[in-house]
Amino acid sequence: MSKQTYRVCFCFRRRFKLHAAEAPDEIKSLFMQYSEDGTMTVDHLHRFLVEVQKEERATREDAQAIVDGLRELKHLNILHRKGLSPEAFFRYLFGDVNPPLSPNQGVHHDMDAPLSHYFIYTGHNSYLTGNQLSSDCSDVPIIEALQKGVRVIELDIWPNSSKNNIDVLHGGTLTTPVELIKCLRSIKEYAFVTSEYPVIITLEDHITPDLQAKVAEMVNQTYGDMLFCPGTECLKEFPSPESLKRRIIISTKPPKKYLEAQEIKEKKIEQQNSKASTHEDAWGKELPELKRGDSAAGDSNDSDEEDNNHEEVLNDGDKAQRDMMPEYVRLIAIHAVKRKGGLTDYLRVNPDKVTRLSLNEQKLEKAIAGHGKDLIRFTRRNLLRVFPKSTRIDSSNYNPMVGWRYGAQMVALNMQGHGRPLWLMHGMFRANGGCGYVKKPEFLMESGPDSEVLDPKAKLPVKTTLKVTVYMGEGWYYDFHRTHFDAYSPPDFYTRVGIAGVPADTVMKRTRAVEDNWTPVWNEEFEFPLTVPELALLRIEVHEYDMSEKDDFGGQTCLPVWELQRGIRSVPLHNYEGEKYRSVRLLMRFEFV
Repeated sequence: MSKQTYRVCFCFRRRFKLHAAEAPDEIKSLFMQYSEDGTMTVDHLHRFLVEVQKEERATREDAQAIVDGLRELKHLNILHRKGLSPEAFFRYLFGDVNPPLSPNQGVHHDMDAPLSHYFIYTGHNSYLTGNQLSSDCSDVPIIEALQKGVRVIELDIWPNSSKNNIDVLHGGTLTTPVELIKCLRSIKEYAFVTSEYPVIITLEDHITPDLQAKVAEMVNQTYGDMLFCPGTECLKEFPSPESLKRRIIISTKPPKKYLEAQEIKEKKIEQQNSKASTHEDAWGKELPELKRGDSAAGDSNDSDEEDNNHEEVLNDGDKAQRDMMPEYVRLIAIHAVKRKGGLTDYLRVNPDKVTRLSLNEQKLEKAIAGHGKDLIRFTRRNLLRVFPKSTRIDSSNYNPMVGWRYGAQMVALNMQGHGRPLWLMHGMFRANGGCGYVKKPEFLMESGPDSEVLDPKAKLPVKTTLKVTVYMGEGWYYDFHRTHFDAYSPPDFYTRVGIAGVPADTVMKRTRAVEDNWTPVWNEEFEFPLTVPELALLRIEVHEYDMSEKDDFGGQTCLPVWELQRGIRSVPLHNYEGEKYRSVRLLMRFEFV
C-alpha cells in the first residue's frame, strides 16, 4: 500500500471519543508486544502490519504514512513524534484506513474470459420505484442501480397510450409509465460512473414491428459507437468484459417474422438430414470429421418453460438471413432462447453458439432438483438469468446464493427492495473492486477426469477454517437518537455472524447480548469450517435485544470471504436499506487456519 493511499484513506471523524482504556485486552496486549516504553515506533508498526495484519507487502513508508495521518489529529497524544501512543494505535485499528477489504486491489480478477465466466450484478424490473403493481416507473432507480455498480438493467417496453411511441412499465399493472428514451439517456449518462465494464440492457419486448424500428433508431442515436453489435457473425463464444469496456449490450428476443423464417430454415435442415440418414443406413454410416454447419444439434424442439410474460427465443441464422434482418435485430448482441421440450433438452450445450436462458426462482429450484449438474454444464458457455417469481408483488427477493451455486451469471434481484437477499448481493459484488463482474470459481468452469461436475449439495472435505473474533462495536451513540432502541436505558446489543455459501458451509451464530451499553464489548470467537470458500460470504448483523417486542435492527454488512484481509479490522456497518452508516462499526479479527 502506498504512502499516498494511506493518507487518502485516512478520514477519522470527530465521532471517535473512545479512549485506549476501553480497548479489548487483546488489543492492549498487542500494543505492549509491538511497542517500547509506551510508544509504537514506525518500525514497530511496520512489524505489526506484516506479522499481525498479514500485509506481507507493507513497507516502512506505509507505516510512516499511518503515523503521519494520525499525527494530524491533534487531540491524539503522539509521543515526541516518535510513533503511536496506545490511544493513537487504537484509533488506527478502528479507523477507515483499516478496512476488511483492501482498497488497493481494485479490479484484480482475470477480465479476459468470456462473459459466461462471471457473476454479473443484475437488476430486475430496474425502472420500478416500489412494489410491482402500483409504484411509479422512473429512470431514478436505474440511475441509483448504476451508481451502485449494477451492470444488467431490465426494461419492459410497451406501446404508449397513443401507440406511436414506447413506454417502460410493468405490463398488466397500475404502474405509471416512463418514456423509453428517458431511460436510455440516463443509462448512457450513468453507465460507467462506477465501473467501466459493460452494461447489458435486457429488453422485455411487447411492441409492434413499426415500434421496434423506432426503438432501433432511439438506441442507435443514443449510444452510437458505445453499442456492441456483433454484425453478421453468430456468437460462438461471448466476448470478455475487458474487450467490452464502456460498451452497451442489448439482449432480447428477435422479432416474430425473423423467428418464423428461422423455423422454416430449421425444418428444411431437418428434412435434409433425415434423407441423408436414410441413405447412410443402407450402406453403413461413414465417420467424417464434423464440419461447421453439419451438426443437427440446433435443438429446435427445446423449451425453457418460462412464464409467458418473459422472453427467450431460440435463434440462429446464416449471413444471408442476417443481411435481411430489420435494424432492430442487428442491435441484439445477446439473443435469448426459448426451446420446446424438457429441462434436459433446453439445458443441452450447443458447441456452435451461445445463448441466454431465463428461469424464474421456482423453475430454477425444479431444475436443481433433477438437473443440477446440467445447469452447471450449461452455464460454462451460456448465460443463465434467474428472476423473482411473479407473486413477489412487494418487490421482495429470493436467496441469490441458490443461483450462484449452479453458475447462474445473471441472478436478478429487485434493487428497490430491502433485506437479507440484497445484503448478500451487495456482499458478492464488493469483490473485485466493486466493478460488477466477479469471476466464477474454477470448480464451476472445469470438469473432473471423467467429465464429472461438482455437486454443490455434496459433502466435501474442509478446505480451510475461517476464525472470526468479534471484539466490540461503536458509533450508535452518534448515528441514532438516544431513545431509538430503548426509551429509558442504553441498548442491549448482540452480534450475529455466519456464512452464506453451499449448504454444508451455511450457518449463523451469535454473541451474548451486552446490556445497557452504547459501546458493547463482546470478545467472542467463532470458527467456520469451509468446504467451498470460493463461494462463501461472511454475514454480520447487529441487533438490540428486546425482551417484550421484536429485536431492533442495529446494522449489517456482508463480505466476500475470499477477499477478506486477515488481521484486526474495522468493519463499517450498513442500514437495512444497504446504505453505510456514518459512524457505526465493529472491531473484528479474521484468520484462516
